[in-house]
Amino acid sequence: MLEEELGASYRNTLVERMGIEITEATPERVVGRMPVEGNTQPYGLLHGGASCVLAETLGTTGAVFHAGPGRIAVGIEISATHHRSATSGYVTGVATRVHGGRTLATYNIEITDEEGRLVCSSRLTCMLRDR
Repeated sequence: MLEEELGASYRNTLVERMGIEITEATPERVVGRMPVEGNTQPYGLLHGGASCVLAETLGTTGAVFHAGPGRIAVGIEISATHHRSATSGYVTGVATRVHGGRTLATYNIEITDEEGRLVCSSRLTCMLRDR
């Protein structure tokens, strides 16, 4: 069901190009992962922008589920702190809703490496609008 709901909307987008996979999605919590390979900066480290793309993808997905049918969510503010580098494997992000209103939704997103170490912490606010 999750793949049916999200798969078509992410086809031919940055989400697909970066290899992001959503494995769990509810209005309260979204989990997904992304390969480090192909998403690095010239030194072979996971690009900070890639972490932001993962964070925004997860938070916006939660906000869309929160907003409900006939509504959309667009990111209006993101912040990220990069705690450590990742050089291989996958990173996993968990977005947790901290505020869910009628016009705004805010999520905290923690991205960890395969050893469970915190790579990036982020906060995303989305504006919710009628389609």
